[in-house]
Amino acid sequence: MATIQPNNAAGASSAAAAAVPPAASYRFALVALTSLFFMWGFITCLNDILVPHLRNVFSLNYAQSMLIQFCFFGAYFLVSLPAGAIVKRISYKWGIVCGLVVAAIGCALFIPAAGARSYPLFLGALFVLASGITLLQVAANPYVTVLGPPDTAASRLTLTQAFNSLGTTVAPMFGALLILGGTAAATAGMTAEQLDAIKAAEAATVKLPYMGLAAVLLLLAAIFAALRLPQFDDQEDLTPISDTGSAWHHRHLVLGAVAIFLYVGAEVSVGSFLVNFLGEASIAHLSEADAAHYVTYFWGGAMIGRFIGSAAMRYVSGGKALAFNAAIAALLLLVTIFTSGTIAMWAVLAIGLFNSIMFPTIFSLALHGLGRHTSQGSGILCLAIVGGAILPLAQGALADHIGIQHAFLMPVLCYIYIAYYGMKGSHPA
Repeated sequence: MATIQPNNAAGASSAAAAAVPPAASYRFALVALTSLFFMWGFITCLNDILVPHLRNVFSLNYAQSMLIQFCFFGAYFLVSLPAGAIVKRISYKWGIVCGLVVAAIGCALFIPAAGARSYPLFLGALFVLASGITLLQVAANPYVTVLGPPDTAASRLTLTQAFNSLGTTVAPMFGALLILGGTAAATAGMTAEQLDAIKAAEAATVKLPYMGLAAVLLLLAAIFAALRLPQFDDQEDLTPISDTGSAWHHRHLVLGAVAIFLYVGAEVSVGSFLVNFLGEASIAHLSEADAAHYVTYFWGGAMIGRFIGSAAMRYVSGGKALAFNAAIAALLLLVTIFTSGTIAMWAVLAIGLFNSIMFPTIFSLALHGLGRHTSQGSGILCLAIVGGAILPLAQGALADHIGIQHAFLMPVLCYIYIAYYGMKGSHPA
């Protein structure tokens, strides 16, 4: 297990250790980290509301609207490896603080983007915001895995990810009220000037929510800067399987990166299309605002599943739990594709329950035994989150050509690979 680095002289360190036992220090750090998991879940899920909202404001097709997810998750590809190096240099704590500040700047950039009513500016703001979230993930995820015994790392990360899901559960209701609630119901018979004024008003509905998020993120940055959190020597994090020269030499990490790529791509693809899918006449024929409320069930299922999974994986291996959940998610998607009405609607919403443990389980299985390469491995895994940029764009192109319902065939293939990783690919060579 990782060791806490002394900050002062040996005698002072001994006194501090006696005053604050490591276990208590770990519990306090985990409690503090839950706020971060909540915030980036909340912010990421708001993209599912931005997709239909900006699609309406800028009259986009499905593929064009998926550029929102492409720019957001594309930041993971460009920023993850540099973020891993930054965290290794400045520590987990200060990596978290920097990530919060950058994310706050990204939220603040929504104000000029809405004022100019420019889709490219919105995409740029999302990229900056996602860069901050990437730095947060690179620092916080491995930090949770080392705050306790390696054998319970998956359970611990799943528990903190449950609060991430709490954020994704609340976000659709928040977005439906403050963003989609301002969407005009009818525009027939209006002049070009009236239509332009309505589109400008719709674009402006994002200003207040993202201004508030920027303020909260800056407040969290100040709080974390002031907190005294356990510090770790990255060269002693976890018990290494081998001391190879790079994290890339670990087969289970590389296969885990593929699993993260496919999982995030599948989750974002399904979540991004929910509002439009539930609006289909053959499914539920819901308005955008009403459909956004149902998205809460999707993310609420993920939250419930993570609380259950956190307890269950103390007794069931993470690999077996991952394979089971991925297989059920694939079956539910097939039901979504080949049925209609309420059956298809509830089948796709139920996928959230089985998505629940996948990300934290893949992440902890892939990092197991990396030793001094843990920060590099975390950067590689966060790099793989770029699947959330590429696969939704591909599904958007499919939806434009074969229809939104049949486009769900793509994430089925993703879940099949994830089931394989749980059963075979996650075992260290």
